[in-house]
Amino acid sequence: MKRNKMLSPTCPIRTTLEMLGGKWRLLIINEINSGSIRYGEIKRAIPEISEKMLAQELKTLVDNDLVVRRNYGEVPPRVDYSLTENGKKALQLIEPIRDFGLQYIKQ
Repeated sequence: MKRNKMLSPTCPIRTTLEMLGGKWRLLIINEINSGSIRYGEIKRAIPEISEKMLAQELKTLVDNDLVVRRNYGEVPPRVDYSLTENGKKALQLIEPIRDFGLQYIKQ
């Protein structure tokens, strides 16, 4: 007899999906991959995302310790984003996801 295992708040898969899930987060992490990047550069790289959603997702990524936000305290404001060590680890998930998508598209 098979048992259904209930997911708990401490389930590692659920934790990962809560941190990285959604339409935009992995795309944003992928863009920040190259080093420090400014908000406008991310927006140009992902033109389909709204300003509000980009700001919200960046805040979530910062709160989840995947991205660092640096405010230089200048006028006009200068802010950039870079990956934390956890963010760099999350990059390792992107390649298998991309490979799966490529294989699926070829079918």
